[in-house]
Amino acid sequence: IAEVVVSPPFVFLPLVKTTLRPDFHVAAQNCWVKNGGAYTGEVSAEMLVNLDIPWVILGHSERRSLLKESNDFVGDKVAYALAKGLKVIACVGETLEQREAGSTMEVVAAQTKAIAERVTDWTNVVLAYEPVWAIGTGKVATPAQAQEVHSELRDWLQANTSPEIASTTRIIYGGSVSGGNCKELAAKPDVDGFLVGGASLKPEFIDIIKSAEVKKSS
Repeated sequence: IAEVVVSPPFVFLPLVKTTLRPDFHVAAQNCWVKNGGAYTGEVSAEMLVNLDIPWVILGHSERRSLLKESNDFVGDKVAYALAKGLKVIACVGETLEQREAGSTMEVVAAQTKAIAERVTDWTNVVLAYEPVWAIGTGKVATPAQAQEVHSELRDWLQANTSPEIASTTRIIYGGSVSGGNCKELAAKPDVDGFLVGGASLKPEFIDIIKSAEVKKSS
């Protein structure tokens, strides 16, 4: 069974939570890195817990690029959110310049390392690989490109955390996923699901959810 998590902007979280069918969960798109204090405009992990929001997305590429969130800052956020009982979708991914320079794995490994250094229990962590050059651009990593990075990420986890964490942690793909390409991507052995952007607002989102069945039939 596919686990479906919907992540609207903060202001719509309670509305979406009460409107969605109960087996669909909700996620916040971000949360603050620590407890208490005057951080006007930020939303704390504690607030999300208080609203019974189970999931949060952290380290999304737009926050890394536009708001200059560093690997260490994202790692701190992930550790804090987990400590408060939230489940985390932690995002990693390279820019077009980094891919063209051949440093994709170096970049993604450094982003993952900053998380792994701060996390001991991976039960509530989902890693999302989203090549920055494929987000909202219509460019999609080919299934082979996605599989290659997912496989190398899993190898990295095996070498740097444990074989068990490597085999049980879900690594999902994000970046112009659509009804048209989801089945081919989902068939890849190390692609465990999707982080869906624009297509989640279209009827084809149903096709993307159903693509979880591809592996069962193969």
